[in-house]
Amino acid sequence: MSPPPKKLLDQLRDQASLKHYSTRTADSYVYWARQFIHYHNLRHPNGMSMPEINQFLTHLAVDKKLAASTQNQALSALIFLYKYVLQKPLDEGRLSAIRARKPERLPTVLSKEEALAVIDKLQDANKLIAQIMYGSGTLVMETLRLRVKDLDFANRQIIVRDGKGEKDRLTLFPESIIPALEAHLLLVKGMHGKDLAEGYGCVYLPYALERKYANANREWIWQFVFPAQDRSRDPQTGAICRHHIHETAIQKAIRVAAQRAGVQKHVTPHVLRHSFATHLLEAGYDIRTVQELLGHKDVKTTMIYTHVLNKGPKAVRSPLDG
Repeated sequence: MSPPPKKLLDQLRDQASLKHYSTRTADSYVYWARQFIHYHNLRHPNGMSMPEINQFLTHLAVDKKLAASTQNQALSALIFLYKYVLQKPLDEGRLSAIRARKPERLPTVLSKEEALAVIDKLQDANKLIAQIMYGSGTLVMETLRLRVKDLDFANRQIIVRDGKGEKDRLTLFPESIIPALEAHLLLVKGMHGKDLAEGYGCVYLPYALERKYANANREWIWQFVFPAQDRSRDPQTGAICRHHIHETAIQKAIRVAAQRAGVQKHVTPHVLRHSFATHLLEAGYDIRTVQELLGHKDVKTTMIYTHVLNKGPKAVRSPLDG
């Protein structure tokens, strides 16, 4: 007797995994597919198409007043659902939903002194994480997902795997953190050795690499650079592993550090990345180089930092300053 077919949302999650999407993206797609179904009174998506999608997206913008990025995320989820799960690609030319306006906001940027003051108030792994974000321009999750093999000490570069746009890229390896990072890795290696001795020591591997490379999930090079203090159960495999530090921990640590440093700005991990880009442009580096280091697909995204350089709006000097 053949097993019953999987539920639609389980099929969606399977397809996202098959396409090598992150767990976070898969969760988001499942969430928006569920919201779409509930909005239309539990109708099956197979019996709906662009009119219902336009109605749902308009509802998100007009009634829910969600941000443009959130509305775009919902649209991406539905496009994926219809293309890969239902095998009924949408005619995006018929998209007529009212779109949420994307606010034109300038990023918060710290001065060099402010950035270093915030970092100075951090300790141990939190300090190294912040130093990499400010010194390399990585996103918080890109930093937390770094594995030992991604740190190229010999060539002084960091390899960001599945970064922005789900692409690998190379970025800077700040030489000033090398001694502290080497000392940190010795501690992490000791933790990993203890885990192995106690019958644990595994780590989550992406893209079914665990099946492809036997025991790779216990090898040192695949371990997270910034592991969590406690072991936890992998929701996908059920194995007891050691995951990386949770992003909320570093978010809180940086917020508290900014308060202790007396920085009168809303400081988040992303602000360190903004500051990285701005300070490179201030130093005269080419915008295309900065674009590549950040992993931006379009140079227009990088150009936002040219508006927050430490020279006043549009680099104009105030007449009061002579």
